[in-house]
Amino acid sequence: MNKAIFFVSLGPGDAELVTIKALRCLENAEAIFCPSTTTKSGKTISRALKIMKTLGIDEGKIHPFDVPMSKERSLTKKDYETTAEKIASYFEKAEKDIVVCAQGDASFYSSVYYISELLTAKNLPIKRIAGVPAFIAAGTLANIHIVKQEERLRVLPGVFTMEELRQECEAKNTVVIMKMSQSEEIIKTAIQDFANTTFHYFENVGVEEKEYYTKSKNEILARKFPYFSLMIIQKSNN
Repeated sequence: MNKAIFFVSLGPGDAELVTIKALRCLENAEAIFCPSTTTKSGKTISRALKIMKTLGIDEGKIHPFDVPMSKERSLTKKDYETTAEKIASYFEKAEKDIVVCAQGDASFYSSVYYISELLTAKNLPIKRIAGVPAFIAAGTLANIHIVKQEERLRVLPGVFTMEELRQECEAKNTVVIMKMSQSEEIIKTAIQDFANTTFHYFENVGVEEKEYYTKSKNEILARKFPYFSLMIIQKSNN
């Protein structure tokens, strides 16, 4: 058997959205490395770990690694290099596949991208298993058709200008905004200024009891955007 390092996508948070292929890979893997974050109080949080617990994956083979939240690139680079070295070392001794898991889809704005690049540079065998991106799950939560017919979809990361957002909306593109907390002021200004536009706002998509959705402008303006928030902007029919 030719072993490999699988980057397994877990979807937005609902364990039932994990694909059968991903589940089988998790069950058969010798070890699973999953992202976690450390709060200011020192508590370790991992949504990926919670998903796998729900799926009944053996916790004994799960190895959380800390995802650096610092904007200082030199610090985050060092952390990712340390994690990649650990995974590579484990893989060298392993008899079966190793998994690195990611929320959403591992190929779409995923922090594990950096680890993937580092492992690829070591000429290690890398494979990927697709998952449901958060904005796709958000569309089902809002019961909307995200794009149809000849419409175009634009995805914006957390940092952009008001002019960039205005141009996309005036072109009647459906706009998905990820990492909203980085541009909260711009987004809230747009909500007040853009006419004939619907703003679909989401928090914690796929997370039971934390999931939130509204298209009320007043409700959106009153909220502080958390890390796990996203928005789908569409031109209104009227």
